[in-house]
Amino acid sequence: MPTKNNLLARSALLALFLAFFCFNAFAQKPVTGKVTNKANQPIAGATVEVKGSNTVAITNAEGVFSINAPSDKSILVFTVVGFETIEQTVGGKTSFNVSMTETTNQLNEILVTGYSAQRKKDITGSVSVVNVKDLKAIPAGSPEQMLQGRASGLNVITNGQPGTGSNIRIRGITNFGNVDPLVIVDGVQGSLTNLNATDIESIQVLKDAGAASIYGVRGSNGVIVVTTKRGRSGKAQITYDSYIGTQRPPTGNVFNLLNSQGMADLTWLALKNSGQPTTHPQYGSGATPIIPDYINNGGNGGITGSISAADLAKYNTSDFSKGIYQIVAANKAGTDWFHEIFKPAGIQSHTITASGGNEKNTYLFSLNYFNQEGTAIGTYLKRYSARVNTTFNIKNNIRIGENLYIFNRDNPRFANQDEGNPISMTYRQQPIIPVTDINGGWAGTAAKGLGNATNPVATQTRGMDNKGNSWDIQGNVFAEVDFAKHFTARSAFGGTMSNFYYYNYGFRTYENAENNGSNSFSENAGYNRSWTWTNTLKYTNVFAEKHAVTALVGVEAQENYGRGVGGNALGYFTDNVNFRTLSTGSAGFTNYSYAYINSLYSLFGKVDYAYNDKYLFSATVRRDGSSRFGPDKRYGIFPSFAAGWRISREDFMKDIDWINDLKIRGSWGKLGNQANVDPSNAFSQYGGGPGTAYYDINGTSTGSVQGFTSTRIGNPATGWEENILSNFGFDAVLFKNKIDFSFEYYQKKVNGLLFSDQAPATVGGAALPNVNIGNIENKGIDASVTYHGAPNKDLKYDLGLIFTQYKTNVSEIPGNYFDAGGSRIGNFVRNQVGNAIGAFYGYKVAGIFQDAADVTKSATQDGAKPGRFKYEDVDGDKAITDKDRTFFGNPNPKFTLGFNVNVNYKNFDFSTFFYGSFGNDVINYVRYWTDFYPSFQGVKSLNALNNSWLPTRTNTNIPIAENDASFSTNQVPNSYYLEKGGYFRCKSLIIGYTVPAASLKKLGIEKVRFYGQVANLFTITKYTGLDPELGGSNTAFGIDYGNYPNNQKNFNFGVNVTF
Repeated sequence: MPTKNNLLARSALLALFLAFFCFNAFAQKPVTGKVTNKANQPIAGATVEVKGSNTVAITNAEGVFSINAPSDKSILVFTVVGFETIEQTVGGKTSFNVSMTETTNQLNEILVTGYSAQRKKDITGSVSVVNVKDLKAIPAGSPEQMLQGRASGLNVITNGQPGTGSNIRIRGITNFGNVDPLVIVDGVQGSLTNLNATDIESIQVLKDAGAASIYGVRGSNGVIVVTTKRGRSGKAQITYDSYIGTQRPPTGNVFNLLNSQGMADLTWLALKNSGQPTTHPQYGSGATPIIPDYINNGGNGGITGSISAADLAKYNTSDFSKGIYQIVAANKAGTDWFHEIFKPAGIQSHTITASGGNEKNTYLFSLNYFNQEGTAIGTYLKRYSARVNTTFNIKNNIRIGENLYIFNRDNPRFANQDEGNPISMTYRQQPIIPVTDINGGWAGTAAKGLGNATNPVATQTRGMDNKGNSWDIQGNVFAEVDFAKHFTARSAFGGTMSNFYYYNYGFRTYENAENNGSNSFSENAGYNRSWTWTNTLKYTNVFAEKHAVTALVGVEAQENYGRGVGGNALGYFTDNVNFRTLSTGSAGFTNYSYAYINSLYSLFGKVDYAYNDKYLFSATVRRDGSSRFGPDKRYGIFPSFAAGWRISREDFMKDIDWINDLKIRGSWGKLGNQANVDPSNAFSQYGGGPGTAYYDINGTSTGSVQGFTSTRIGNPATGWEENILSNFGFDAVLFKNKIDFSFEYYQKKVNGLLFSDQAPATVGGAALPNVNIGNIENKGIDASVTYHGAPNKDLKYDLGLIFTQYKTNVSEIPGNYFDAGGSRIGNFVRNQVGNAIGAFYGYKVAGIFQDAADVTKSATQDGAKPGRFKYEDVDGDKAITDKDRTFFGNPNPKFTLGFNVNVNYKNFDFSTFFYGSFGNDVINYVRYWTDFYPSFQGVKSLNALNNSWLPTRTNTNIPIAENDASFSTNQVPNSYYLEKGGYFRCKSLIIGYTVPAASLKKLGIEKVRFYGQVANLFTITKYTGLDPELGGSNTAFGIDYGNYPNNQKNFNFGVNVTF
């Protein structure tokens, strides 16, 4: 593998080679002019290009341009988004007045794809274009969350926690490791998570090999290309974009839980059904339970009446050496634990942007402040960011520029989808327990007989001072030179640098059944950096006015490096925030550090050919070399081919006037994948510790001698995953540009899946390498349709629909399957050959045993009893065993939809957006805690009391309430937890008003728009849990352990001002 110096040397050599051939163009004919719309208003930012060359000019704020044309035969091409493209021959003219017509046809829209840009109508690969204006309709801290339902083939699953990452999948899941798409921001690999959406100019999603293969191994999971705004020639412009609002958590009894009296009644019911005495430390003994006045008085519970003065004097929650003595009054009405930690919270965003320039240079500078308070107390995201970019035209053929983005992020939060997180405690903590005791100390399960959950309000409040922040810098610099009329050489160097710091202080607790014995402190810090140097040479020409050729060759080097350190300590003499350092602890000292490095060196080329704007062909090849693989498997070559036929350009189609444009296209290609290989995968490693020490058998040493054992088994033969992609589709513009329609069918086969093999126990605890031993197949359909309506000059509207459907099948893995989706009762997921990734697996509930006769005539089953689950005898052997476990659900949706409506009437605008996921199943694991009485003595559901099976209430699917855990109830994964997870959600509804320009002119203001918004107005679903939108890992998702809800209503007010 080339060293870092070799990578730099090769890239520098190519850059010098390109620069050697750069020279100025010959003297040309100057042409000037003005571009306007049909109302004779100037169009700023229009592109004026000499067809077949690299000569380009941009109109200024007055619509004026100046450009050099090689000859009178030169053709000027005028393009701008939202207007029809115009071509005019120079002839003998030196001045042009061009009037452009607005259009909804976006075929001439310029899309940034792989290292270059193309007109939409010339693209033969699969590219989804995101409407950035619609994207900003979702109030969120990250464009990731805004992308949901905005592009066909793109699935986004997220949750409501501020600053959380999203599961982004392009055309489904096709491996068991990293399936995140490559994100390119202004030509540099980056991330969507912390971008300011107001800075974004365009987003394209590259989905097939024809579009993504130029990125080689990095593009195997698809590519999201983001271009941020740049300054334009014209007068300086200042814009202010802001919104402020409130977020509202779900209301009502979100987990359908019992109150204090209900829990007491259920306890008596469960004890009676189990044939056990009706007695409880809190509710007393007898025919009916009694709610006490106090649940804890120095460890004693179930107290009615008042507390004596002597006992009150014993109260102590601060001096652990004297023994904790708490007095906790019962909350007879019941504590609503969910709404004790989930409260209404604010959200706001403010962006100021200044931009402008002239024919020689342009600039843009923006500042953003974003603050989202979490509805769960103690969670928030605060981000301060700045972006600056400039472009300088040194000469007509030489350009240099840069793009820099800096942000600071402060984002403490807790682990989502975890049955031990604070959300899960809201459905585990008993309602009789108040938030605080009689003196304001924290109350909890130290009171007898009330389970072992922790107080979630205490957990979140104590963590208020914990930190999670980072400083990040992303950007690049570039230089471009046009030479020899048809060539452009470009060199760009960019990267990212991230410095992060976290610390966590754990208080010593006293209020819980299971308290930690000491306070603790941990902190860690580190940095990650990456750089990319890309050098390209582009050739563009048109021969005989019909043969358009674009060729691109390039070389790219990339390196990623990072280091981190951390430590822990216990036993702090004070909880004072000023003494929280590792050195002030007294015990339990631990420390660690880590480092990583990996690099990639690539050569690539691409050719695009079009004949008469009718027949299109594209070919790409890339050779990648990765340090993640051993010497024998380090390099891979990845080709792709794509073709298109604009059939509407044929003579036999000219009389079909309702078809404005129709293009058929297809592609095939092969990509590699390196994302699921550790850089040390090829190497065997060894380590030692106290467990591997030994004593010298010869007696020459009186102490132990350090020994070593294998910690990782290397495999230098591991190679690239091979992803073979094929795509077929068509794009149509119909009925005088009123309808845009796109349809695609695709297949993806992953051969040589990178996966850890099975090994005998004799290898010890050594980590196994990833090897090429699995195959996965994926296929699906992407479609989109938009209708543009304009009944009159005052009313315009757009209706858009996005459709995504995929199906993934595991075709080969070692051992035929592996289990995932772990819980206290086992794994809910089995990834098995012949089934979808993440499919739910376990015992299928056939019903409930109704009586002893039903038990006798059914297959033998451990714990069978009237009122308990009857499992399906899958293999028909009359006995319920492991062999009767089967697949009973699929978390992958059958399809997803995004539906968008935009209406403009005079100065008013209205928009709404809906998203739906259909046909997917989820596991409501919350039921384990709430529907079965023996599960850790926590709070239970209303169903357990009011709808559970009784000899007199047999028409139910809720098992008997009892004080016994059983194979036939709550001890194994089964289909009782399965629910329909599909949903349809109104994600945004906006009404806006733009102030007439005439009334603003005297104030020096160009535009003012006010708007009001409701986000997550409603969700239609059959799911009984908190929120059906559930993420997870690639191998186990759609399991609800306690998810931070993403269905919270937002009410916002915003303003956009342009000066």
